[in-house]
Amino acid sequence: MPRFESDQEAEAFLDQDLSDLDFSQFKPMRFELEPKSASLNMRLPAALLDAVKARAKARGIPYTRYVRMLLESDVARHGRS
Repeated sequence: MPRFESDQEAEAFLDQDLSDLDFSQFKPMRFELEPKSASLNMRLPAALLDAVKARAKARGIPYTRYVRMLLESDVARHGRS
């Protein structure tokens, strides 16, 4: 993918037919839209925290975001109580 120097360059690129481009290297991106108004502090075994950090790094995201995603996924799957 080309690198763009301005929004105008990106818009011009997107104005073309993109059906022949290979987007297989792209990963889904999750945007943080809801403001965070509460915090959580917890103690974990060091090995668990290290494993969480490693999984987050493999996904290319901060570990705190990864933990939040896990919580959101579980709540969505099992409903809010």
